[in-house]
Parts: sequence; structure tokens; C-alpha cells
Amino acid sequence: MHGTVIRNTGSWLVVRTDDGRLVECKVKGNFRLRGIRSTNPVAVGDGVSLTESDGSPAFITDIDDRRNYIVRKASNLSKQSHILAANVDLALLVVTVARPETSLTFIDRFLASAEAYRVPAALAFNKMDDLDAAERQTAADEMALYAAIGYPCFALSALTGEGTGALTDLLRDKTTLLAGHSGVGKSTLLNLLVPDADARTAAISEAHQTGMHTTTFSALYDLPGGGALIDIPGIKGFGTFDMERGEVAHYFRDLFALSADCRFYNCTHTHEPGCAVLRALDEGRLAPSRYQSYLSMLEDKDEAKYRPAF
Repeated sequence: MHGTVIRNTGSWLVVRTDDGRLVECKVKGNFRLRGIRSTNPVAVGDGVSLTESDGSPAFITDIDDRRNYIVRKASNLSKQSHILAANVDLALLVVTVARPETSLTFIDRFLASAEAYRVPAALAFNKMDDLDAAERQTAADEMALYAAIGYPCFALSALTGEGTGALTDLLRDKTTLLAGHSGVGKSTLLNLLVPDADARTAAISEAHQTGMHTTTFSALYDLPGGGALIDIPGIKGFGTFDMERGEVAHYFRDLFALSADCRFYNCTHTHEPGCAVLRALDEGRLAPSRYQSYLSMLEDKDEAKYRPAF
């Protein structure tokens, strides 16, 4: 029997079979995902084969070849990845410039990981209704930065519905990963786009201006107009996984374009003479925040330097 994983609670997986049934499953104890060190060998979005037997839980016995997937470093600092979702057409990062603030470093790490795993990405700047004039200008500046690099950006309010029309058009007929910090309004946006999702929402912490986890498992929700959203628990930090130092610049579109003019083909863009990236930084043609994010990712190969929150 064959189906698609639509929910992963950590203990159980729910598979929607090709004939439309929902089946709770376990993963066989000896099941290992070939070639990937992962804390969760089966993820939402995976196509799987399963077997059922009377009086016993169904078991997933095989996984289809993935079209793509997106991962981050496992939060327990082990040398393993955590697969966020598989077989997606788009990764949508929901961000807020205040209450809570999404750092540019976090955004850059997410976008670079999406590039590394060949997943198109977009940014949704949420809670625009809650911003003062200075914060709106910050949001506009950040959207201009990422739009110039080539990432679609949307200014919206999931609470009021402001600006969600264009986003709905983008999501139609796509399977989209919905990601972001806790407290950025991800569940509110999900409830707006999928009215019967009934996702829990909660106010942010007034003391720390951070969100409280309301999504505790990963799940796929069908969009009314076609397509689906894969909602995952809020992400505090985004540690990159399995990137070689020489590859990191390839996943920054702006740095990669500039690097074509570097004197040395293996330039690290840190100290070399004739580095086009450093020249662009000095001349104001490269955003300092993007370069600092690049440097922080170069450090990820040093396990002792990894910090779980960015």
C-alpha cells in the first residue's frame, strides 16, 4: 500500500493512502534513511509504502525517492539533521520585525538552506498592522533588500487579512513549507488560509517579546484553492547542516554573483586580494548583514562554535 505522510507527532505518523484513507503508522525499528543522518528518517510530505495487519499498527516499510527536502541541524547539537519537510514546491518563512523580532541572520540561514536543498523560498512579513512608522520603514527596508536579491516578499497581516491576496495566488497548487519563529503569527496565517485547520494560537511573552509554542507537531493541510501547507513547530535557531566551507557562498545569491569577479577561484571572501565580494562590501553594493550571515555560517563547521539561537 502507498500513501503520503501528512502528520508526524514524533511517536506516530499519519499517512493518507492513495485511495484516501488516513492510517496511523509506526516506522520499523530497523528503518534507516539511506545516506542521511537524521533524527526523523520519515518526514511530512514523504511518499511511503506501508503494510497493515489485523490487530497491529501499520508499519512504514519504504520511502519514495525525494524530489527535494529541507533540513536544519538537530537542536540537540548532535551531528544529525532534522528534516523539516519533503517534496515541497516552496518554503515560506513568516517573519516579523518586532514582537518578536526575526533577525536577518536567521532569515539568511533559512534562505541559504533552501538554496542548498533546491527549494524555492519566499518571505511573508507579518503583523504589519501592529507596527509603528519606524518599524514599518524597517520592514520596507528589509523587503527591499531581499526582493533585490530575488526573493518574493509579502507585507501582510494574518489577523486582519491585509495583503494576503497576493500570497494566496503564490501558494495555489503548490505544496509549501510554512516556517518561522514561535510568535510570528504562523498559526494565525494557517487558520486564515485553511479555515478548518483550527490551529492553536497564543499571545507572545510580554517579558521577553518572544512567542510561545502552539504547534507541537508537523502536519500537512490542504488549501481550499488547491495545493497544501506543511506547518511545523516554531523554530528558535537555524543551524546549517552538512555544508562545506567552500560551498557556503554558493547559497547566497548575491555573494555568488559577485564571486565571479574574484581573482582566485577558491576565494573564501574573507581576506584574499582581488576579492570582488570584499570590494562590493566596501563600496556599499553588498549589505553588511548578508556578509555577516555568511561569516557566521562559515563557523558552523566548528562544532564548538555552534549556538542554537540566532
